[in-house]
Amino acid sequence: MLEAGSPAPPLELEDTEGRTVRLADHAALLYFMRSTSCPVCNRHVRDLVESAGALAGVRVYIAVPEDRAEAAAWRAKHRIPFPVLTGRRDTPHELVGLSRKVFGSMQQSGSVLVDAQGIVRHAHGATLPTGSYDRKGIFAAVARLRTTA
Repeated sequence: MLEAGSPAPPLELEDTEGRTVRLADHAALLYFMRSTSCPVCNRHVRDLVESAGALAGVRVYIAVPEDRAEAAAWRAKHRIPFPVLTGRRDTPHELVGLSRKVFGSMQQSGSVLVDAQGIVRHAHGATLPTGSYDRKGIFAAVARLRTTA
């Protein structure tokens, strides 16, 4: 898992429209869902949607392990206003160190906040989805971004 203060790897992901998304030159929050069918992860995404105003100035992305077609269907069904990302080769999760645990059966989930200079400002992951959304940590890191900008 990435660590706060470290440079973010050059992430190249794909959105549900097939466009390449590179995280550079802007602050970005990536929330990594365990799966689009995870009810806990869906609640976390709903909280991010409802908190969008408090995240102004930070681009929010939702990363899912499913393929582009499944991700697009989920985004439309739940009316997610943020871009939903998938990996080109690996899952987005693997690119930041959120691997599968418990004999490869449970996808880890979590969040990563990267500033406009490409430095990780917040990173949190967990095997159980109930522990993957560090709301206080995310919003504290976003607040610190604003005070240093």
